[in-house]
Amino acid sequence: MRRYFNTEGQCDPEIHYMVKLDERVDRIKLFFIDTGKYFIINKARQYGKTTTLYALEEYLKRDYVIVSMDFQGISTSEYQNECVFIKAFKRMFIEALEENELKPKELKAAVESLKDTEQSTLSELFYFLSEICKSSLQPVVMMIDEVDTVSDNQVFIDFLAMLRRDYIKRRKKTVFHSVVLASVYDIKNLRLKFRPDEEHRYNSPWNIAADFDIEMAFSVKQIENMLLEYETDNQTGMDATEVAKEIYQYTSGYPYLVSAICKTMDEKLTCVDTLENSNNLWNKEGVMEAVKKILQSNIPLFDNMIKQLDTYADLRKMIEDILYQGKQISFSPAEKSINLGLMFGFFKEKKGHVEIANRIFEMYLLNLFIAEESMRSDMFLYGQRGKNQFIKEHRLDMDLVLEKFVMHFTEIYGDNDEKFLETYGRKFFLLYLKPIINGTGNYYIEAQTLDAKRTDVIVDYLGEQFIVELKLWHGNEYNERGEAQLVEYLDYFHQKKGYMLSFNFNKKKKIGVRTVTVKDKIIVEAVV
Repeated sequence: MRRYFNTEGQCDPEIHYMVKLDERVDRIKLFFIDTGKYFIINKARQYGKTTTLYALEEYLKRDYVIVSMDFQGISTSEYQNECVFIKAFKRMFIEALEENELKPKELKAAVESLKDTEQSTLSELFYFLSEICKSSLQPVVMMIDEVDTVSDNQVFIDFLAMLRRDYIKRRKKTVFHSVVLASVYDIKNLRLKFRPDEEHRYNSPWNIAADFDIEMAFSVKQIENMLLEYETDNQTGMDATEVAKEIYQYTSGYPYLVSAICKTMDEKLTCVDTLENSNNLWNKEGVMEAVKKILQSNIPLFDNMIKQLDTYADLRKMIEDILYQGKQISFSPAEKSINLGLMFGFFKEKKGHVEIANRIFEMYLLNLFIAEESMRSDMFLYGQRGKNQFIKEHRLDMDLVLEKFVMHFTEIYGDNDEKFLETYGRKFFLLYLKPIINGTGNYYIEAQTLDAKRTDVIVDYLGEQFIVELKLWHGNEYNERGEAQLVEYLDYFHQKKGYMLSFNFNKKKKIGVRTVTVKDKIIVEAVV
């Protein structure tokens, strides 16, 4: 059977190309399982939680009795009351124990007793679970995936409370050696899922859980090793190190996105006219093409992102402020929108500030926001009407883009005040640019330069890159510093030419476009 890159469900090293998890599960065993911790793997959708649990189960089964369940197997109706939930849980627990490859014989009597006895309360159920743990010659570890499926239900809260009670009493009675839960929502903060009138449920009983601090994002080296396995089987001639770095640049190691890029390159880029060398698709251009296809796809991860943005208006506003205005927001996980953004995978922390988690999310969110605004935006319509004039012999004429943008922006918004331009100026440029490159090119905001005064937009069009610095005008001295910074950035990207678009609030400003030479670089400067 041919191995392939998997984006549907858990990964299996026997049939999928995947990052090796040996070091991760070894650290979980050493620092969490062996020490008897109760904890939760709390990560965003498709972040490798289920695959990690599967690998951990395989890794632990020689030293522990593993009971592995998935709460998606319990329907919503089975949470309606304690008695119904107990029956559903018992069914899953017994099935999981009987599926255990080692099938511990010493547990047979305790399991049969659990089967044959009716339990009407959680206390009675946990008595029998304790008897099973007591009968086992090896410590029992319970693992439950998708525990937040109906985590705003009182029966689930009571279930967590019983786990907590047994954890506290474990010096006096035999209970689960370790409990591993996995979910998107942090069940230590269940108040985020409840309605305001349910204050009595705000405090989760899962406060005995250890903080899970194991890194689950893939490193460049892990991605490289996965690509080397693929290269051994397929002999593409790729430079695995460089391809891994490029994939990481777009994904920041987000597991699903890494696999999605690789899967797209392997299965969907068999012949791409826009690539210079279609014989070898495993290169920088191939990664860019794969990213473009992913951004144009209707994948469940993106659908879930839209759902969260529709649900949490303050979170959406925060993301828009970061992307459009370069707003720097101090990192504090105690702030509700930041907490939500971390939980859903939108955010990460960098140098004490909130940052969009990865470049693909940033590109997708920009595309989404601009698509929603496009039909009511004059700048988008101007860009759309004149888009053909900007493409000459399959190349983007960025000089002309800036020239026409200055003309149209001045015509529509030239009389607006400083606050208006500061808030919306960069948004208008992105709205203008979008229909010009749509379907063929992409752009993204370079996170290293994103701040309230300066933002660099990287435009990719048919393999050619354009660096466009967007900034607020703060005098000639600041402009010269901006030129020097842009020169350094052009060196980093191995570019000879760059672009600078300044939003100037000086009433005596000189509007227009000029070309200057700084060191060995050509800079096209536009002022509006």
